[in-house]
Amino acid sequence: MRFFLRSNIGEAECERESEMIWIEEVGSNVYADLGVAYANEMLVKARLAAKIGELIDDRKWTQQQAADALGLTQPKLSKMLRGQLRGMSEAIMTECLVLLGRVVHTVVEPVHRSAWPGNVEITFAS
Repeated sequence: MRFFLRSNIGEAECERESEMIWIEEVGSNVYADLGVAYANEMLVKARLAAKIGELIDDRKWTQQQAADALGLTQPKLSKMLRGQLRGMSEAIMTECLVLLGRVVHTVVEPVHRSAWPGNVEITFAS
């Protein structure tokens, strides 16, 4: 007997049903999908941390060099880059982006009634 996995990303043949991987489409916020408290805040922090990591990698800095430049301890920076974001404020992460040569804009705009409540979005310019 043959088993097939079909999803929106393709099809694969499996010899046994136990080899099949089920793929479930989820929303745009994995934290909300998992029921994590403060899911929007966690997503914002995760995106900021990813950008900080990308900028550090672009400079080919070690974590210690980056930590020194950002005014953080190396263990604190390491935790942030590994996604351990509790205790790391968005303000500190924003300051890290500024120290890495980025201009950070905060825009507050009214939400349309149909989109209530509001939300937080992060957009990175190239």
